Amino acid sequence: MVLAVLLVAVDATVLVLAIPSITETLAPSATQLLWIGDSYSFVLAGLLVGMGALSDRIGRRRLLLVGATAFGAASLLAAYAPSAGWLIAARALLGVAGATIMPSTLSLIRALFPDARERARAIGIWGAAATAGAAGGPLLGGLLLEHFWWGSVFLLNLPILVLLLVLGRWLLPESRDPEPGSFDLPSVLLSMTGLIALVYAIKEAAAHGPAHWQVPATAVLGALALWRFVRRQLRLTAPLLDVRLFTDRRFTAAVLGALIAIFGMGGVVFFSSQYLQLVRGYSPLTAGLAELPGFVAAMAASMLTARLGRAIGARGALVGGLAVLGLALGVLGWIRQDTSYLVLATVFVGVGAAEGLVYTLSSDLVLTAAPAEKSGAASAVSETAYELGTALGIALFGSVLTAVYASTLTAPAGLDPAVAAKAGESLGGAVEAARTLPGETGAALAEAARAAFVRGLGLASVLAAALVAVGALLAWRLLRPSRATG
Repeated sequence: MVLAVLLVAVDATVLVLAIPSITETLAPSATQLLWIGDSYSFVLAGLLVGMGALSDRIGRRRLLLVGATAFGAASLLAAYAPSAGWLIAARALLGVAGATIMPSTLSLIRALFPDARERARAIGIWGAAATAGAAGGPLLGGLLLEHFWWGSVFLLNLPILVLLLVLGRWLLPESRDPEPGSFDLPSVLLSMTGLIALVYAIKEAAAHGPAHWQVPATAVLGALALWRFVRRQLRLTAPLLDVRLFTDRRFTAAVLGALIAIFGMGGVVFFSSQYLQLVRGYSPLTAGLAELPGFVAAMAASMLTARLGRAIGARGALVGGLAVLGLALGVLGWIRQDTSYLVLATVFVGVGAAEGLVYTLSSDLVLTAAPAEKSGAASAVSETAYELGTALGIALFGSVLTAVYASTLTAPAGLDPAVAAKAGESLGGAVEAARTLPGETGAALAEAARAAFVRGLGLASVLAAALVAVGALLAWRLLRPSRATG
């Protein structure tokens, strides 16, 4: 199960250090660049609820192994993608396969470890694998990119998959809901439509402005689909997702905490890697090593979550983790091109530790609040929060950054309009265009692009910190002791 979650988590972030290389090779537009980073988590988030319910019905082990096989096939398609559109589609297929894996792992833990203390320890190990995979993805990507082409980051999946398929068939027991009811396909379509439409609206608002007709149209479509989804679940005798679980304040706080923690991490990991390579001039391997403190902090925090939760309570641990995350993002808001690496390392440690703590604790709270027979669907809610947080982090972080970058980039006088347009799409495009220009002009364009990118990164970080602070306040309120228990 650790192999399974490691596989999906690594794939969510291993691509980030390859973005400059992909920009140079496939020449994606700014919007395509965001989709390359987002399509995986985007589709994964939309399908997790449906796949979690499906695993309860057909068997969690069976769906896990089928999904792992599909994941390998999609990895090969992504590794040899000849265009940006192909890569986006392959990443989306990876998301479909990943959605079959994540809920099964967490719900199998619930079946294997009925004792609460053992389960908390097992979830801590599972959470350490998830956070280590997400935080360590850039480092693994940097090691590969030092010697191979960008597609090699997807081939990394294959040896993990072989181990997972062999050991999974041998070691994992089958587990399913004994009375699952029928599988409701309309509910799957409604949940996927709602989630995808809302994130798409955010992306289009950044790319074309909130007044563009696609923004309100897709936002309304997403809201209506999710409203219909909730209404349908309340009427069904065997709902795809028992939305009444959200009446449990622990459950709601856990889902909210996971969503916000991964939101912060998703944006930081995706865009700090570009900052390290394209602004500070680090090689892919050096950039991966620079982010290593976050990887170590995430693993350590995940392993210590159960002990910390017993010492100060779930409320203190969850809110404390979110507060650390908000503080780290706030510090990132004041970043400059020549900011000391010690400051950057501190930010990475704060983000990694907060993400490891909050995500692991949230997963435990979700499983504890849900009935054992519905663990697959409940786990899917936790994983949906994780993947939706990643997608929203890249979408919102990236949308604000892209908008600020495009509006504040000052191209050198007399620059060819076509070159200026390419430079205005992304920092990678600007750096690539600068290489084709005469010395002083190229240097001026590259410097202006780096300055605009840093301004965008700073504003996006401050806004993310504010959102995390609001989330921490909500979690504190949701987890307050009831009057009955004092």
